[in-house]
This record gives sequence, structure tokens and C-alpha cells, in this order.
Amino acid sequence: MARSRSSSTVWRYINPAYYLKRPKRLALLFIVFVFATFFFWDRQTLLRDHEEEISKLNEEVIHLRNLLEELKNGGDISISKKKYSGEGGQAVKNMDSPDNILDAQRRERVKDAMLHAWSSYEKYAWGHDELQPQTKNGVDSFGGLGATLIDSLDTLYIMGLDEQFQRARKWVANSLDFNKNYDASVFETTIRVVGGLLSTYDLSGDKLFLDKAQDIADRLLPAWNTESGIPYNIINLAHGNPHNPGWTGGDSILADSGTEQLEFIALSQRTGDRKYQQKVENVILELNRTFPDDGLLPIYINPHKGTTSYSTITFGAMGDSFYEYLLKVWIQGNRTAAVSHYRKMWETSMKGLQSLVRRTTPSSFAYLGEKMGSSVNDKMDELACFAPGMLALGSSGYSPDEAQKFLSLAEELAWTCYNFYQSTPTKLAGENYFFNDGQDMSVGTSWNILRPETVESLFYLWRLTGNKTYQEWGWNIFQAFEKNSRVESGYVGLKDVNTGVKDNMMQSFFLAETLKYLYLLFSPSSVISLDEWVFNTEAHPIKIVTRNDRAVSSGRSGGSEESDRQLRTRKEGRFRVHH
Repeated sequence: MARSRSSSTVWRYINPAYYLKRPKRLALLFIVFVFATFFFWDRQTLLRDHEEEISKLNEEVIHLRNLLEELKNGGDISISKKKYSGEGGQAVKNMDSPDNILDAQRRERVKDAMLHAWSSYEKYAWGHDELQPQTKNGVDSFGGLGATLIDSLDTLYIMGLDEQFQRARKWVANSLDFNKNYDASVFETTIRVVGGLLSTYDLSGDKLFLDKAQDIADRLLPAWNTESGIPYNIINLAHGNPHNPGWTGGDSILADSGTEQLEFIALSQRTGDRKYQQKVENVILELNRTFPDDGLLPIYINPHKGTTSYSTITFGAMGDSFYEYLLKVWIQGNRTAAVSHYRKMWETSMKGLQSLVRRTTPSSFAYLGEKMGSSVNDKMDELACFAPGMLALGSSGYSPDEAQKFLSLAEELAWTCYNFYQSTPTKLAGENYFFNDGQDMSVGTSWNILRPETVESLFYLWRLTGNKTYQEWGWNIFQAFEKNSRVESGYVGLKDVNTGVKDNMMQSFFLAETLKYLYLLFSPSSVISLDEWVFNTEAHPIKIVTRNDRAVSSGRSGGSEESDRQLRTRKEGRFRVHH
């Protein structure tokens, strides 16, 4: 009976008729229902708010990770990267836009590529000049100076790869020896070794690298001991015997003789010893003495007379970086009167460059031809794809109308260079291209050795225009390298960009230039700011130092005592990467 009474009582309280006969209890039930509903709704709202807070915190963590990565790369975090609205301190994170998150992801991919290339070199070719990834061994292409290691130092530093950098520094301190019975290229040794060491000194402030740069530069100096001051291009590092390669007929090469100014001027500034600057600036004075009206020099120069020989005029191989350094020494000296003759020579050469511009049919691709005598050959090296970046970099020194004209030409040439890549099955460019009527471009020499020139120009154009199209083009090129050149033990070039057949060499400039420019292409513009740094032709950033000295004259250079004093008392760590 008890069980029956209990069931009956429960049924009574859930029967609607019970409450209809008792209005007060109905009202009480309604109030309970309303409170329960509000309680449930409030809990759901709190849950949603909690989820939103979690989402915001996750975004903040991503943002802080990005900032931490920038700090790790040696920079300062500016307060301008965060702005706060007046509503409850809500953070508006400028750096967390989808574009910037994408940049960070791509930057990490490039950094991973650098780690893969470096760790492969470290494992199989440590201390050697270059790695042969297919056979997993090292080769000494530059006399055993550790070219890849030295070329990579500043890339490791900029990317914040501290452990790898410290191991490389230890090798430089304990194992790097320049006393080699080896006939070295003055040009290659300067841009890779002297430039790499000086750049690392400017970035880190570590005097070890300056001392090593001075050591190797002293071994190169006898190359400039000629009647004209135009250097020989080969020198024995142990014995100091200079000469030129036999295949030039005894002549010096234009690019090889006019692409040491940035490094040797910087070395004089940082050591206080002007002999390095004197040697390289005398070359420019000698060439300027008979500089042609169009500013275009043949690639062969007699080192005894200082006169040019009948030979090719080109912005490609053996000519290219001479013109690049005319502009960059002007930038390196911070555009002062002391370096104005470099700018004047460069502007003269740019008049000549415009005379070499041709356009294809049917697509009107702009390209730079090569000149022999009065005839122009419709051929362009991929090496000449540095020119769009150079034109963009130098355009700011012109009047607004002229600047726009040169910038537009830079953009046209960059489009052509990008299509060098897009026109092949592998999406990697050949070494050079020919242009025939009705046929826009065709690969000439079909190998690809991981060259950086097109990526270099995309970097400059993105920095100077802000046009993200150049980032997209660079990303496409990076993906083509990843697809075709990445192997188990590093990166290799291609013997043929049409078939994709691989070679067995990881060039040192792939780590020094190609990957560095790709990394900077997806980094904030304040990382290695173009207002503070100038890149040598091997992509080693060198700090801009304002020059108020007199131009070198009669083998002597002037200079303010105050400037020299500042350079001699320069403290370690003064030059850092700024964000």
C-alpha cells in the first residue's frame, strides 16, 4: 500500500489539472521555469564567452610566438606593432592579419629549407667548400676555405639559428686557415669570404670575423699591384703570386675587377686602415678616366694599360656586378658627395642599359640584349635578372618622373625573369634564354644551378613597392625548388630544366643568397632594413656608414679624423638586426 500511495503522489504533482485548480502553485511553477531558463541561458552565454576568450588567447599566443621569433632573430619589438582601442583595452593586432600569418608560415618553410641544406652540409661536407648531395661528400671548389660555411654565417644569424651559428663560429675560430697553396679567384673570394665575414661582424659585433676578413684581404691585395691599378683576377693565397686566367688572353674581367669595392671600403672603415679602400677605389678612378658616353664597358680590360678590349658588353656573366657596385657604393656611403661619382657613373650606365632593352613578339616581354660592336644579340642570362632589383633600388635617386620610368622598366624585366621560370616544365629557369621573332623566349643553356638573381629582384621590388604579387612569384619559385631540387641530403641543381634530371652540387650561394632573399621576402621590411644595410653581390648585408671623406685621388684617400675615430672605437654589438 505504501508503494501505491507514493506513486499516486508523484503523479499528482506532474498532472496539469493539479495546477489548474491551484493558481498560486501554477504561478510558482512558472517563476521556477523562468529562473531555470535564465540560468541555463546564462550558462550557455558564459560558455560562448569562454570559448571566444579561448580563441582570442590562442590568437594572442600565435601573435606572441611571431614576436618571439622576431626577437630571436635579433630585433626589437616596436610598440607600434600593437595598437589598443579605447574599448576595454581590446588589442588590435596589426601583425595578425591573414597576410602576415601567411608570411610567417612561408618564412618558416624557407627556414626549414635552410636547416635541411645546412644540416646536410654539416653532416657530409663540414669544413669543405661545397656539398655534393647525391654522393654525400664534400668538395673544395675554392681551395678549402669552407665557402659554404662562411657564406651561410649571416643567413644562420638572421634566421636565428643560434646553435648552428655557434658551431660554425667555432670552426672559423679553430679551423679556418687561409695559408693555402691555391690559386684563388680574387672576385669569388672577396664576395663570398671577405663579404661573408664582414657581414657577420656587422651583424654580431664579434671581432673574430673582422680579424679573419682582414687576414684573407691581405692575401688578396697583391692582385692590385699592376701599372693601371686594374687587378689581376687570380692570386695564390700562400705565395701572393697574381695572374689572369689563360683563356682571357691575359686580360682582366670587368665584373671580377670592379666588384670588390663594397667589401674593401667596409674593411678600411672598420679597421681604420685605408689601404684596402685605396686599392679598389683606384680601379673606379681609372675606369672613369675614359668612361664611355653610354657607360657600357666590354668585359675584358688590359690590366697594364687600363684599356678595354673588343669584347661583349653585357649585364650577364662577367659584366653584371660592376654596374651593381657603382650603385651600391653610393648607397653604402649614404649618398654623400664623397661617393657622388659612383652615382654619376651608374646613371650614365643606365642610359646604356636602356639602349639594350628589346621586347619580344607576340607577348612583348622586355629583355636586355648583349652587344658586340654595333650589333645586339637577342640573348639574356638569368644572371642579368639582378637588373630589375638594381633598377628599383636606384630609381629613388632620380626625379619623380624618371624614377617611375625606371621602376616601370624594373617591373617589366622582373615579369620576363619570372617567366624564365614559368616557361619550363619544372618551373625552374635555365641559365640563359634566346628571343626570336614570333617566339617569346626559348631556353638556351638548360641547366639550373640554384641561382638567386630573380628572387633577389623580387625581394627588392616587394620591399620598394609593397606589391605582394612579388611575394607570390617568389613563393612559386621556392615551391619549384622544393619539388625539383630537394633531395635526402640537401639541394641540387638540374642538368636540364626541361627533363628535371638532377646534378650533384649544392652551390654555396643557395644558402647565402637564394634562401636568404626568400626568407627576407616574407619578413617585415624592418628586418635588414634597406635604410641601414646594403647587400653585396653575394647577398651579404653590410652596414651603411656615412662617408664625408674626399674621393680617393692619386692613390690616396682623404677622410675626416672624426669618422676614423668613430670607426676605430666601434663597440661590439653596435650593429644588430633591427625589426
